[in-house]
Amino acid sequence: MDAKIVDVAEQKRLNDTREAQIPWKKWGPYLSERQWGTVREDYSEGGDAWNYFTHDQARSRAYRWGEDGLGGLCDDTQRLCFALALWNERDPILKERLFGLTNSEANHGEDVKEYYFYLDSTPTHSYMKYLYKYPQREYPYRDLIETNRGRSREEFEYELLDTGIFDDDRYFDVFVEYAKESPEDILICITVHNRGPEAARLRVLPTLWFRNTWSWGEEQSKPSLRAVGPGTIQATHPELGDYWLYCDGAPELLFTENESNAQRLWGQPNASPYVKDAFHAYVISGQGKAVNPAKTGTKAAAHYALDVPGGGSTTLRLRLAAAEIKYAFGGFEKTCKSRIAEADEFYERITPNSLNEDQQRVHRQALAGMLWGKQYYYFDLEQWLREHKSHPLLESIRHDVRNTEWFHMLNADVISMPDKWEYPWYAAWDLAFHTVALSLVDFDFAKEQLLLMLRSLYFHPSGQIPAYEWNFSDVNPPVHAWATLWLYKYEKQLGRADLRFLEHSFQGLMLNFNWWVNRKDPAGRNVFAGGFLGLDNIGIFDRSAQLPTGGSLEQADGTAWMAFYCQSMVEIALILTEYDPMYEEVAFKFIQHFMWIAYAMDRRGEHHDEMWDEQDGFFYDLLRLPDGQAMRLKVRSLVGLLPLCAATVFEGDAVTHYPRLMELFALFRKRHPELVSQVAPTDAGFIGYKGRRLLSILNKQKLERVLGYMLDENEFLGPHGIRSLSRYHLEHPFVFHVGGQEFKVQYLPAESNTGMFGGNSNWRGPVWMPVNGLIVRALLNLYQFYGDDFTVQCPTGSGRYLTLFEVAQELVRRLTGTFLRDANGHRPVYGGTAKFQDDPHWRDLILFYEYFHGDNGAGLGASHQTGWTALVAPLLNFFGRLDAKAVLETERGHVLAQVIREQVGGEQTSEK
Repeated sequence: MDAKIVDVAEQKRLNDTREAQIPWKKWGPYLSERQWGTVREDYSEGGDAWNYFTHDQARSRAYRWGEDGLGGLCDDTQRLCFALALWNERDPILKERLFGLTNSEANHGEDVKEYYFYLDSTPTHSYMKYLYKYPQREYPYRDLIETNRGRSREEFEYELLDTGIFDDDRYFDVFVEYAKESPEDILICITVHNRGPEAARLRVLPTLWFRNTWSWGEEQSKPSLRAVGPGTIQATHPELGDYWLYCDGAPELLFTENESNAQRLWGQPNASPYVKDAFHAYVISGQGKAVNPAKTGTKAAAHYALDVPGGGSTTLRLRLAAAEIKYAFGGFEKTCKSRIAEADEFYERITPNSLNEDQQRVHRQALAGMLWGKQYYYFDLEQWLREHKSHPLLESIRHDVRNTEWFHMLNADVISMPDKWEYPWYAAWDLAFHTVALSLVDFDFAKEQLLLMLRSLYFHPSGQIPAYEWNFSDVNPPVHAWATLWLYKYEKQLGRADLRFLEHSFQGLMLNFNWWVNRKDPAGRNVFAGGFLGLDNIGIFDRSAQLPTGGSLEQADGTAWMAFYCQSMVEIALILTEYDPMYEEVAFKFIQHFMWIAYAMDRRGEHHDEMWDEQDGFFYDLLRLPDGQAMRLKVRSLVGLLPLCAATVFEGDAVTHYPRLMELFALFRKRHPELVSQVAPTDAGFIGYKGRRLLSILNKQKLERVLGYMLDENEFLGPHGIRSLSRYHLEHPFVFHVGGQEFKVQYLPAESNTGMFGGNSNWRGPVWMPVNGLIVRALLNLYQFYGDDFTVQCPTGSGRYLTLFEVAQELVRRLTGTFLRDANGHRPVYGGTAKFQDDPHWRDLILFYEYFHGDNGAGLGASHQTGWTALVAPLLNFFGRLDAKAVLETERGHVLAQVIREQVGGEQTSEK
């Protein structure tokens, strides 16, 4: 093991967490950024989550299932919470949480209307840094709502910068830093910069409170907060124990209860005169009786009034600890500086030396965003369904209640979220991509996330992996097995092969695979449906609804995903074969599945009822009509590119290394010669570099034709990655008429112009990072098979021929270039937004959006979907100094991990 790694303090904390169970991760950024408007908090009759619990109610109404806050942290079961509240002496309400528009208020679906940034975090959260930009003038709540509501889906969203509130720099930069002295001793530094020309006053209320667990009819002891000295609050919880919050400068301490203001909300008497919105009433409305004079309660705040000079700053110090400290602020600055230095040291060790300063900045902020994206997610479905009087085993089922078939679920864990404001709930396929980025900093957490979805309290007894809380029964693409395999191989290359993790995952994945076969291939033809499959509006119809034509839809992407699933399961089974030969039989089962699936997509000869179109050289969804006819829906989209991703290469020694597998395959070839010759020819012409074998939906001829489309800048290849829909459809939309209705798919490089799936995402043109990442993986795999002799034009028609390795490099250059400064010093991700492009206090703050404009790379959708967009970090890792020869010569499946290991100079976070 590299001795230098041992000396990295953050690495030692990770090791101590795993090996000695020292709770360095007990406290972290596990607060949500939006608990209101979620399914969990929805007790409406019709399931109207957005309107049942609103932002306006959130300051007054106690949450049932979680808490939210501004730049906050909490313990890993969210019992005790800390966050900021701010007031600029002009806003009508305290700024206690982020504001955004609901799905019905905005012209492109729900959208946060704030500027905040995850600047830094170590994996144990020994150091974290957050920035919130707070205007000094009155926040334009009404303007944002009314202007966005008045805009059509054809128009741009109206953003906070568009209101002009930041034009003259009259705003505060509020930085929050956390530095752990020990696992349960947290130093908190709040620094307020006045970016305006004149002095301005800001009220800062660092707030400590308990999640309300006592108001719901359950026998729960009520915790308490109380003042125990100047600037000191003691928190006492029957399970968590005692904590002390020390506030420097002896500020005024305010106390109330984290309980609903029933009088304001529903016109009913309050059980206590001290309610959740008391600090709002006290600070803004001057209601002195709103807070408890006895200085006790379940919610408390330190009240600071700061006069910050123009261009100057003011710093506040606090400390949250599980023990009394006599001199709470002794050595405060020294500890903070040490943790910052240790964070720098950690990132220096995991960042490729070849990255320049700007690439390093993007790399680090992407990983910081991943770590800030953790959230404690609590949802007891059995209890929730009882409260809705819709438990299927105990009452008559209400058909307007969600997730009744998931009554077994009890989710109570820290989970990586897609976006803690726009998507403050886990999504199964997002999570798989998250783990790839997380593995760069914390293998243990990454593996825990994958295993979580396979636990009995998440995983459905039928074998289905839950999708997301709006409908756990929706179907996400089956990428869990691929992510599991990726983590295993990467960690093995770095020195530790976790077979227990691999086998544990494999058992659950076997059940899930069988669920797919039994539920999503009802006709038994080895072609799969599945609904929208994460690609929202990509199809001509809503693929999760009943078809207007009747009949059924056979999905090229669903079928390709299953072929990809088969390949991942084959690889896992073959790894496990080295320790138990019985897995050879299992591996053959998945090879057999793959063969039938690939053949179903394109049988020998020409057929009108299969997905491959020989004339076009592309895959399409197939519509089967009630009268038995079938037709291809000729939309050129990612649906037809995904078969490319189902490409796996096996080393040449597989023939001798797995004798039982080869025996079974020989028997299969004898029984089905036409199938094998079509899908996986075994003659010498189909043996690749170093004798490797290829398992792929695409043979060489199909590959050339599909790549011709993919690498055409007038089709899929955009300046910042592969578009989700071909640009060909800008001038040639696909139109379908049925029942007097017209259905149309047209290239839309930016936001969606339909309300399908809420209208807050668009797969009809923009670039999406996760699928682009899988395409890069496929190109590298195929390069390992074909080698340097196989070249294609890139871009198509340019006369420039590249190997598949060079194509992958070009694609990664375009993807990562989205976030990097170009020759003009501008970042494409920020489009024409001058503030982000030119202002020194904005231009190096990176937002990792959900998807990106197909023609210019501007960020779109959720602005903090660091989750799968953080794949930019491993892409930067992989291609810092990736060498084509190394790719060809490295054992198949280990190439990316090997490159990372060489670039960072040694082992990483998996090492003991």
